[in-house]
Amino acid sequence: MQAPETDDLALLIDAARAAGEIAMRHFGRAPEVWEKDAGQGPVTQADLEVNTMLEAELAAARPDYGWLSEETEDTPVRLERERTFIIDPIDGTRAFIEEKDAFGHALAIADRGEIVAGVMYLPARGELYAAARGHGATLNGTAIRTSTRDALTGAKVAAPRNQLKPEHWPGGVPDIAHTMRPALAWRLCLAADGNLDGMFTFRPVWEWDAAAGSLIASEAGAAVTDGVGRTPRFNSDTRRLDGIIAAPAPLTAEIIARRGVGAPAS
Repeated sequence: MQAPETDDLALLIDAARAAGEIAMRHFGRAPEVWEKDAGQGPVTQADLEVNTMLEAELAAARPDYGWLSEETEDTPVRLERERTFIIDPIDGTRAFIEEKDAFGHALAIADRGEIVAGVMYLPARGELYAAARGHGATLNGTAIRTSTRDALTGAKVAAPRNQLKPEHWPGGVPDIAHTMRPALAWRLCLAADGNLDGMFTFRPVWEWDAAAGSLIASEAGAAVTDGVGRTPRFNSDTRRLDGIIAAPAPLTAEIIARRGVGAPAS
């Protein structure tokens, strides 16, 4: 019998806080760093220690759940499970290495492709975002809501700078107040709590970068789609999404319309 979403969320919150304790023992102390194969970026001793702890603790608590993590070799076993943990032990590893506080632990659970519980914990900032399906989203226990902005012009939006090139926008490059943050999960959370009016990226993203934040943004009232307006589905064999957009519904609709790629998913 599956645990309720709220029980799964409580499990993720405890695990995220434990991950933060490990990360902060390494933060600012020049942890050992390696470059992963195929240009996948750096990994630190802290990433690996956090991953080892999370896999042991979460698998023990939910032995019937699958496992997908940035720092664990993938196997097809997870595709056979109804529920699967989707984990980024440290999202924003480069920021962590550079001793910046813009990193966190992104933990989520997918139920047959849909995220049902998610946490993004930024330990150096003391910020814990959390959501369970149907129960809203919170920051440090206080309910959050997305921006109420209804027009893209002038909106404060996080996106990679190269995503604003004219070739991405047949309907015209939007006149936005552009900004950026290192960790994709954090960008989704900032779109959730209204610090940003939205975020987008159209290039493929790893599921572990988007899983937790996508639910947090959605439960806060954002319209969340992939880069072409479809409902994101998780625990896939590719482990990737075709981009991601999170913003109030009118902004998401305008982004997709300007790109000429479809219509927002209902």
